Amino acid sequence: MSDALVSDVSSAETRPRWGQYRHLLLLWLIFLATSLITRIVLAAISVHVGQMSLIELPYAFGAGLLLDALAGLYLCLPFALWIWLMPARWYSSRIGRVIIHLVFAVAVFGFLYLIAAEYFFFEEFNSRFNYTAVEYLIYPTEVIGNIRDSYPVDTVLSLCALGALLITFLLRGPISDGFVRTIRFGRRSLIMLVLVLATVVSVWAISLESVHSLSSNRVADEVASNGVYSFFSAFRNARIDYERYYITLPEKEAIARVRKLIGQSNTRWLAAPDAPGNPLARHVDNSDLGPPRKLNVIFLFEESMGAEFVGSLGGKGYTPNIDRIAAQSLSFTHLYASGTRTVRGMEALTTSLAPVPPESVIKRTGNKNLFNLSTIMRKQGYSPSFIYGGYGTFDDMNAYYRANGWRVLDRTDMPSPKFATIWGISDEELFDNALADFDKQIARGEPIFSLVMSTSNHRPYLFPEGIPGVKPKGGGREAGVRYADYAIGKFFDQLQKKPWYKDTVLVIAGDHGARVYGRAKIPVSNYTIPFIVHAPAIIAPQRVDTLSSQVDIGPTVLGLLRLNYESWLPGRDILRMGPDDGYAIFNHDRDIAMMRHGELATLGFRKTVTTERYDLQRDELTPAPANVELERDTEALFQLSWEMFADGRQREK
Repeated sequence: MSDALVSDVSSAETRPRWGQYRHLLLLWLIFLATSLITRIVLAAISVHVGQMSLIELPYAFGAGLLLDALAGLYLCLPFALWIWLMPARWYSSRIGRVIIHLVFAVAVFGFLYLIAAEYFFFEEFNSRFNYTAVEYLIYPTEVIGNIRDSYPVDTVLSLCALGALLITFLLRGPISDGFVRTIRFGRRSLIMLVLVLATVVSVWAISLESVHSLSSNRVADEVASNGVYSFFSAFRNARIDYERYYITLPEKEAIARVRKLIGQSNTRWLAAPDAPGNPLARHVDNSDLGPPRKLNVIFLFEESMGAEFVGSLGGKGYTPNIDRIAAQSLSFTHLYASGTRTVRGMEALTTSLAPVPPESVIKRTGNKNLFNLSTIMRKQGYSPSFIYGGYGTFDDMNAYYRANGWRVLDRTDMPSPKFATIWGISDEELFDNALADFDKQIARGEPIFSLVMSTSNHRPYLFPEGIPGVKPKGGGREAGVRYADYAIGKFFDQLQKKPWYKDTVLVIAGDHGARVYGRAKIPVSNYTIPFIVHAPAIIAPQRVDTLSSQVDIGPTVLGLLRLNYESWLPGRDILRMGPDDGYAIFNHDRDIAMMRHGELATLGFRKTVTTERYDLQRDELTPAPANVELERDTEALFQLSWEMFADGRQREK
């Protein structure tokens, strides 16, 4: 039967003439309903823990409805295309009806699963789907394995499947109505045109940032968001032109400001600011401290080790071993991570570059032969190594380190482990393997310079049995921190027995905090991490309270070694800073910031800038008048970090 005949046969029907578009509207409404359920759950959680106030609920639900409607429109477009192109007689045929019922069952299953997925993601990251979710899709083995080990996946899938079948069955009447009085191709074409125009206009006129600009509470913004909309917004902006989306300065001013920021009493610029090459190239002279120290250097870079857990930093006291090491060491008490992921910590430690969105240089193309810590140490006679207990293909870590002068050992180079999770072998076994490699280096007459990256303090929080105070399963974050601390203590005890221990500098630092949560766009306290330098033969125990950043770790260790070297690293030696010289830099999603003298300047996506006052004791940010100098210094540092990487000036010639 032709479209016209089918329409004529249906002319006796008295129902409104929605035809096939009943199905489209119904699917859209189901998505709105499930999105509303998700928002109610997340809002209830946020209000309960004090991250949102009741007065913010109208914004969250009003703005949320808009974003839900748009996300639903975008998701339904493929179905709209099917309706438009499918002849009415085929659409209403027996096979066509089966297809539509399957579409509903699958779509409803997906919408229900989104409720669970968004709940668990919000629980872990205090956020809707963001760039982290985009990045995780690139590594399905680790991520899917982690999800299966951490969450009741089979139960959730079963409940979603049953729910989808039940809802599809209950909607069989409205679904059947969609096969009555079907609409001709001409009218379908007009409707499709309207839908496409609505999509184009909404994409052009509305952005996540424009909606979020209505609120100053990050959590309220996340509750107002739609997970699908946020995910595709992050995906669309995964490769951005920094100068297009962030405030920038004339390059001459940016260079002058950054040189002023990072210059110290023992540095000498190697060229004029406008000379070709890297404008931050300088000679660092530590000879005033004495002759260089050719010591072994071991960095233990600890997964998710935030200061909130470290007793010696006023935390929860889960780290007796870190605390006993800190008591014998140089402990920096006011140092902040630059980001919220391991690759951001690695970027800060190895290159000292500011954490420019959207992703770390570890994962960017064009990251070979960068000037980094390895560049300096190789010239000092070291053979730097990166030792990782997982598979270093994750986050392109192996590729980055190998391309930048580091010898790499990962799980594939280690004996079959006694215990491992999807992320890697246990920290105990990782450290045992590292010590074995160090012994070989010493036997060859090589000094050690090694970055050892742990993995155990991570979901699914599974650990070997028989460790006091650590539940093998079900202990959550506390068990993760306690196990990581136990492994550090065991490593430290073994290290002290080595004949080369007296000539070794042990550095312990967190790669980032456990999680970022709270109302602020940049939740400052969540970025605090331990930084401990243990070398009792040369360093007396001391606490250093200077405000500092993860990008300063490398230059500080080089200063303790009294090395004289050429540097392009934008980080500084903390021990040469005056009490008021310090600053910290941050990245959270697409916001970047600098904190100095109790104020935080934040650069937002689409060229926004704000200044806030930070109360350390209350851990609270409040609006403040614009601090033009701080804002322009922030703009300069991030801009120059981006430009030097993008145009190749940070690469060795």
